[in-house]
Amino acid sequence: MSSFALYLVGMVIAIVGLAYGAHLAHVPDHWIVVGVVVAVGLGIVGAVRSTRFRDPP
Repeated sequence: MSSFALYLVGMVIAIVGLAYGAHLAHVPDHWIVVGVVVAVGLGIVGAVRSTRFRDPP
């Protein structure tokens, strides 16, 4: 499994845990969805940034 996939799997687990915690805290569902979408976007950007190979000079 590539580092990118491992990074994304970890992010998905963290996002699901945070969304479930927000649900248990009775946060409105539409705000949970907004938070999940933002977190997924940040996770993808972070995964690409941390696993991208540098271009040779």
